[in-house]
Amino acid sequence: MASTGPVPVREIPGTYGPPLLGAIADRFEYFVTQGVQNFFKKRIEKYESTVFRVNMPPGPPFVSDPRVIMLLDAKSFPVLYDLSKVEKKNVLTGSYMPSTYFTGGYRVAVYMDPSEEKHKKLKGFCLEVLRNGRDRYFPEFSRAFDELCAALEKEMESSGKASFSDEIEQLIFNFLCRSITRADPISQGLGSNGPSYVKTWLGPQLAPILSSGFLPKILDELTIHSIPLPFWLVSGYYDKLFSFLWTHAAPVLEMGEKQFGLKKEEACHDLLFNIAFNAFAGMILMFPNIVKYVARAGDQLHRDLAEAVREAVRTHGGLNARALESMALVRSTVYEVLRIDPPVPLQYARAKTDLVVESHDGFYGVKKGEMLGGYQPFATKDPKVFDKAEEFVPRRFMGEEGGKMVKYVLWSNGYETNETSTDNKQCAGKEIVVQVAQLFVAHFFLRYDSFAIDQSSSSVTFTTLKKAIF
Repeated sequence: MASTGPVPVREIPGTYGPPLLGAIADRFEYFVTQGVQNFFKKRIEKYESTVFRVNMPPGPPFVSDPRVIMLLDAKSFPVLYDLSKVEKKNVLTGSYMPSTYFTGGYRVAVYMDPSEEKHKKLKGFCLEVLRNGRDRYFPEFSRAFDELCAALEKEMESSGKASFSDEIEQLIFNFLCRSITRADPISQGLGSNGPSYVKTWLGPQLAPILSSGFLPKILDELTIHSIPLPFWLVSGYYDKLFSFLWTHAAPVLEMGEKQFGLKKEEACHDLLFNIAFNAFAGMILMFPNIVKYVARAGDQLHRDLAEAVREAVRTHGGLNARALESMALVRSTVYEVLRIDPPVPLQYARAKTDLVVESHDGFYGVKKGEMLGGYQPFATKDPKVFDKAEEFVPRRFMGEEGGKMVKYVLWSNGYETNETSTDNKQCAGKEIVVQVAQLFVAHFFLRYDSFAIDQSSSSVTFTTLKKAIF
């Protein structure tokens, strides 16, 4: 019998370039000359490897060490979740972490490693908040969806088109606040300004690692990618959001104090971050993506979704949990959107010890303390895992074989088949996010037979909404 020798461990390809200049050059290519997708694709081609070294934004002056080992395939990427090998302390946004001034002076749970005692308390608090609100998710989403449709249909009547991207923000914010606090933000303190307050607060935190979307790219480099924006610019908006939760989430905050030993002030800041950053910011990307991909798929998918939804509702006596569970096509469609266009594309971790990372094409040595990063769309569109990986296939996750592939949907900072807990960094709301996404599709096709959007627009704008004919 032939013996096998030790596995050869390769040197990781790539270079960081000279200090300071290398980081600025990589950032310029990332944002200006290549764009995110090509930034990674060109390096995969150059190094003939999906594992390589590169500087990741924001670089100086925000961080002194932007060096990252990128993992861009489905085999190497999951090491970012292996807490026996990596640490997740202060790496939500890579080597850059926004000032704690943006969160009341507290370091919130998403920046903590599960080994930290406070992480267990704060995530446990978050999970309990979500459990406490579970009876309100269905009715509150239905209420918010009806409000959304009323606004969309009014706009369609007056102008012949309707901006979904604008209106969905109000649905998400109202749904989250009502479900968690039982209070209505519109009539109890914030009016319709909640979404704009959240986005204004998010802006300075995310500016160093995103494009502005309205400035020329070169001006982004000279402004938001070079000059930190201070908290005081947005403090008034944050204070209003905090005040709303401090007043209307008082029972929840008291639970955090009594059950988890948290200061009420810290619990409120962490709750606000979870609502505004984790949930709201993710959902304002996810819902438009659902509409965009379903619109592009065409009328046949619309008919199939409408039939599946309406049959389930008839069978189970309404749009309830049992009906939603039976909608296999709806669930598969949601998973496919989350696979092909995950709302949070970048994940990071730091090596706890010397380790070996395995990709499809080899083994690579990583030293303790090195930063690892992954661009999720490359992992979830890996052609060695998924057939037609670049295509939107709504039925991909249906049936026995499709069910086996659900594991490789990674949007929640872990395998979709894993459970979130206080001992890991998987999204606390992973089950609820998928459920709410399914609820959106179900409500939509109960109300409408089909729709179309402006395919030339970067935002999602309806050009037709055809009311349901049963």
